[in-house]
Amino acid sequence: MDVVTELGGTTVLLAASDLELPIYAAERPERDPKAVRLVDALRRADGVIVSTPGYHGGMSGMVKNALDYVEDLRGDERPYLHDRPVGCIACAYGWQATATTLVGVRSVVHALRGWPTPLGVAVNSGEPIWRDDGTLADEGIATQLRLLASQVLEFIDNRRGRANLPTIR
Repeated sequence: MDVVTELGGTTVLLAASDLELPIYAAERPERDPKAVRLVDALRRADGVIVSTPGYHGGMSGMVKNALDYVEDLRGDERPYLHDRPVGCIACAYGWQATATTLVGVRSVVHALRGWPTPLGVAVNSGEPIWRDDGTLADEGIATQLRLLASQVLEFIDNRRGRANLPTIR
């Protein structure tokens, strides 16, 4: 979040406690207040960053369920994640699980009509990542996260320069 702010963006953080949602069911129109907040934040967002732990080679069920709520944007002027850059981050123990999780997140973003940034960040939790003070110990990851944030913001700026293009449904 600090990097996005440093680069001139505004953020809304939705952490795991914000994503403890009922299983998405399109046929049930009533929504939990947390789901309403999620969908409203996505509706307003010009860009999104999705970060997930990897469980057994895929994204967490909690994150996938949250992404299922994007279906509530289907009738919007900007349906789903249409024309929004989406930075994807996956964290898992070992490179194989990390890589397959990242591919899965990027695939879901594509299916939701979002634009995954060219860089997706894979974080191997089997490596030392954090210092005792809570800062990143791995400068390579820190650099990648800065690049991912800048790619999201660059895409937003480029899209705003073409703001008069129509949305094809």
